[in-house]
Amino acid sequence: MERRPHVVAIAFPAQGHVGPLLKLSCRIARHGVRVTFVSTESVHARMLGAASGDGDRDRDGIERATVPEGMEEVKDMGDREEVAETRARVMSRHFEELLRKMNSSSRNDERVDCVVADATIGWAFEVAESLGIKRAMFWPTAPPGLVLSLSIPRLIEAGVIDDCGSALKDAAIWLSPELPALKTTDLIWRCPGDRTRQAIIFRHCMSVNRTVRISNWVLCNSFYELDRVTCSLIPELLPVGPLTSADRCGSFWAEDLTCLNWLDQQPPKSVVYVAFGSITVFSRNQFDELALGLELSWRPFLWVVRPGFTNEDEIRYPDGFLERVSGRGKIVSWAPQEKVLAHPSVCCFVTHCGWNSTMEGIASGVPFLCWPYFADQFYVRSYVCDMLKAGLDLEAAEEAEAAAVIPRHRIQARLEQLLSDARIKENAERLRGMVERSVAEGGSSSVNVHRFVEQLKHCCSEAIHRRD
Repeated sequence: MERRPHVVAIAFPAQGHVGPLLKLSCRIARHGVRVTFVSTESVHARMLGAASGDGDRDRDGIERATVPEGMEEVKDMGDREEVAETRARVMSRHFEELLRKMNSSSRNDERVDCVVADATIGWAFEVAESLGIKRAMFWPTAPPGLVLSLSIPRLIEAGVIDDCGSALKDAAIWLSPELPALKTTDLIWRCPGDRTRQAIIFRHCMSVNRTVRISNWVLCNSFYELDRVTCSLIPELLPVGPLTSADRCGSFWAEDLTCLNWLDQQPPKSVVYVAFGSITVFSRNQFDELALGLELSWRPFLWVVRPGFTNEDEIRYPDGFLERVSGRGKIVSWAPQEKVLAHPSVCCFVTHCGWNSTMEGIASGVPFLCWPYFADQFYVRSYVCDMLKAGLDLEAAEEAEAAAVIPRHRIQARLEQLLSDARIKENAERLRGMVERSVAEGGSSSVNVHRFVEQLKHCCSEAIHRRD
């Protein structure tokens, strides 16, 4: 019996990175590839807790392994630089030990044929290269952001940005004549008010040039028809998305399934879905304005308010708010987002513009009201509103400060504007049709996944013959 290729996948330990890579792992496992998914010990515990414990192998045949994250070695958890450096040092050391152990096993099927890792953990590719293991880079956000990352040396040389990623000119950046101009406020490493975090993300983006050079494959969570221009600029790019799953896949929080029954009771295309991902933090004032803006809309709404969503220890709603909206509002701590977005009662998505959420919204054909928080989310907002024309920007004005509080009346007015725009609705529905064709048998993403798997099998077969 021919040995299956063995892939080891590892992601940066955050919800927005783990989720899509795990979905990709499930997809290639269904094509006959053996996959070991590596998480940090803390992330593994959170996923098991959220899924009520599925053991070490889930329904799709994904095997699990863990490595320490090293946070017990950090002296000051508030020091982002120390946290980042410790995490990379500890994880890379233990990841190398894991790969060496697998490759030294007397069992031939333990040997690792390929490491699939997201682009933010360049050390994983260095480790794999040193051990002679094939490497597949997974780009976790909008594909034009990869073009931007690869253009960093040129932008520094041209004096557009400095060597810390800060814009030196208030000018549009043209990555390609066929792509919309990039505003300096949309740089994918931008973190308003947090220069340390911005510097860390910028370093990750700078390292992508080397990661792409030493990778045998470059994969992304998109589809060819959506990012045709980027694929022409990066010919080796393989779009394999949207990476979606009908089942819980990599969630750090337990999903409140009661919201699906609640949606069943709402009229078609009536519910405003509001969710800001796993990292966004609102001030108390902005939280109150969002709540009151939803109240002013007089529309049914489903709002995800996870623990830690505000900068206070406890979530507190405006006085009387819960009582006033009890007949038309549903608030949960975490939702089965793909099922919610696909529900016929949902009319739009108020979002932080995380790329995973954006792809899930595109796959469901919903219009977006865009409210980015940090990093690539600012660019994704422009991507959705200016390039795809499938949403509206919530910002009050082009020059609005990121720290400014967006008032309730602005939220209510932009919701009404979005929901009365027939062109945006048509574009959103057109995108949904494109997604269906891309993931169907013979569609572009389906073909790319098959191509990747066949190349893995070929590499595996060649390696066996060399060892024999």
